[in-house]
Amino acid sequence: MLLMMTTDIGHPPITQWDPVDVKAHIEFMREFSQSLVTSGELVDGQGLAMPDHAKIVTARDGAAPAVTDGPFPESKEFLAGYWIVDVDSPDRALEIAAEASASPGPHGVKLNHPIEVRQVMSGPDGDV
Repeated sequence: MLLMMTTDIGHPPITQWDPVDVKAHIEFMREFSQSLVTSGELVDGQGLAMPDHAKIVTARDGAAPAVTDGPFPESKEFLAGYWIVDVDSPDRALEIAAEASASPGPHGVKLNHPIEVRQVMSGPDGDV
């Protein structure tokens, strides 16, 4: 699983970009995802809503769950989206992550967002 994190790395949030830059970024993401479909490596991938639309749910013994707003506003990093890929090697996952990291930002400058790469684990075989 490739997790795209956004960070405060010297550019404004996408909600403040020039529409031309947003369009170029979205087109890159479409082409990037299509290349993974074509290679047969894409299992799933989605962009996520902005953190101000997120909720955090915490179970509480004997009471209704606590529901609070998403990531704290002072957070400088949040999960923007993800891809699940089925690749032949960890090195290939890292190659794909590097390509995603280089998505264009304002004025076409590469964002170089951190991409966290983690293996999706499966449960044990049989009934548990």
